[in-house]
Amino acid sequence: MNFVPAIESIKEEKDEPSWWFAFLKDRLLVLEKEGELSIPCVKDLAELKLKPVRKQYLGELDGRSCYSAELPEGESIKENKIFIHLFSCFEQMGQDIFGVVGIAFQVVNWDRTHQYCGVCGTLTRDKKEERAKVCPQCGMMHFPRLAPAVIVAVTKGDKILLAHSDRFRGKFYSVLAGFVELGETFEECVEREILEEVGIKVKNIRYFGSQPWPFPHSLMVGFTAEYDSGEITIDDVEITDAKWFTADNLPLIPGKISIARQLIDWFVENNH
Repeated sequence: MNFVPAIESIKEEKDEPSWWFAFLKDRLLVLEKEGELSIPCVKDLAELKLKPVRKQYLGELDGRSCYSAELPEGESIKENKIFIHLFSCFEQMGQDIFGVVGIAFQVVNWDRTHQYCGVCGTLTRDKKEERAKVCPQCGMMHFPRLAPAVIVAVTKGDKILLAHSDRFRGKFYSVLAGFVELGETFEECVEREILEEVGIKVKNIRYFGSQPWPFPHSLMVGFTAEYDSGEITIDDVEITDAKWFTADNLPLIPGKISIARQLIDWFVENNH
């Protein structure tokens, strides 16, 4: 599917079906027919007997207008409509749809949390020319929030460092990650996070790749690094366990949705 993000945040609606990415909290509305899930493509959510709290123009998907929408709490499963978690969206509908769903989810949350100006408390207005909220009282502009975070595969010869956290959705182990702090470079963040969480120092930090991550509004910037010195000492706050693993003896690891899995797959490919 071909998605073209909108430059403007407001667009005159056309009298034709549009794609609707509607959310009930963190669950996406999908339609089910003969076991297949699909994104609703209708002129208006009223056709599905739904009335959104708010809606936002996203752009065009396969040549059709595309909207995100926040549904009111208390909405339940009706007829052939179901609500799925974003992770399930990737597993059941594929990478292309997941990318658009991620954008829609972040826009919905940003719109919901920026109804009022953070400076003077006045009700904000959508800025037509770009994705922003404008305060009519003080003129402050509020843009969608994006939080950069590093994620790093640390290797020691033919071993990779993997850790488990109670924050994970499951019992899997993964590479280390953390948010960038004010005044830090990505490389400094890599060094700090690893030292804080597992007590070791690293060297030869190299860029690997990046991935938008809508949980809730992150940009994951991936790196590889080599062990330098120290012994594993977990912080017992972010991390509950951490060990060195070989490519032939990996624990349960993240699914293919994440750059974490890409980093682990990179390690495996280079150690077989």
